[in-house]
Amino acid sequence: MSKRPTFEAFKAEALSDPEVRAEYDALEDDYQLKRRMIAMRKAAGLTQEQMAEKLGTKKSSISRLESINAENSPRLATIEDYARVLGYVTKVEFDPIPPTDDLHP
Repeated sequence: MSKRPTFEAFKAEALSDPEVRAEYDALEDDYQLKRRMIAMRKAAGLTQEQMAEKLGTKKSSISRLESINAENSPRLATIEDYARVLGYVTKVEFDPIPPTDDLHP
């Protein structure tokens, strides 16, 4: 009987494909944002239910907001409200994209 591969082995194999790696890397900013939002909420000692109450919404909305789903990007105003309730301000930065052959022929 063969041993079932670990998630780490599966991930490493999948990321060896350049197309998969590009898609994975493209989601990194979203993952970082969601991880930060969850960390802020937890540092404030709030559950998703409590956060929903403070924002006047449902727990399911907070769950969706904190999940990674490319089809469900939150509006900036929603992120600002979330941060404000936790005592934070939201800052948006724009960094130049490094030149590549694809962007600069």
